[in-house]
Amino acid sequence: MIRKTGDWQRARELVRRLPHAAPRALRRAVLQEAHALRKSIVEGLTKQAPGGESIRPPAELTLAARRLAGFTGTKALIRRADLRNAIAVIDSGAEIFVGIPRSATSQDGTSLVYVARVQEFGSEPIIIPITPAMRRFLAVLYRAAGRELPRDGAGRGVVVVEVPPRPFIRPAVATFLPGLERRLARRVAEALRLPGGR
Repeated sequence: MIRKTGDWQRARELVRRLPHAAPRALRRAVLQEAHALRKSIVEGLTKQAPGGESIRPPAELTLAARRLAGFTGTKALIRRADLRNAIAVIDSGAEIFVGIPRSATSQDGTSLVYVARVQEFGSEPIIIPITPAMRRFLAVLYRAAGRELPRDGAGRGVVVVEVPPRPFIRPAVATFLPGLERRLARRVAEALRLPGGR
């Protein structure tokens, strides 16, 4: 003899609407997780510790250059907050993107995708020829930083700059991925009102 227990009417209704409701519930769950990841990246920049890893602070010359330009902030990667504010969630219908959109630019028109890539991975050495105006600026900059202008160069008339890596996306993603499947399953269950959801 077979004995049915539980709410079979609810089970039949769920099975009937599952083909339509499940894809929508999954997409909504992925979108919620994308917004949570964006929040984690933004908070990591604000707190200067994405994914719990401290960002290398700006060099003293960088801070001196900021002060000369009228900026008093001391946080890495946040001078005017252009980079942080550009982090977005974009739902194209085919995929959900979290990061810096290709079209994002700073207030002065610089590509923020380029800035993000350089900060995330660092740069190769950049050779900059020194002009007379630049030489004067460097003298003022070093004086503002309380340092002596180096005089031990070979007189080649160039400055070599290398941007150190300051990852702010990878650490946030690395701490976000563990538990993602479980969180997605819970969100889908909640949306479908399944046992295990809220």
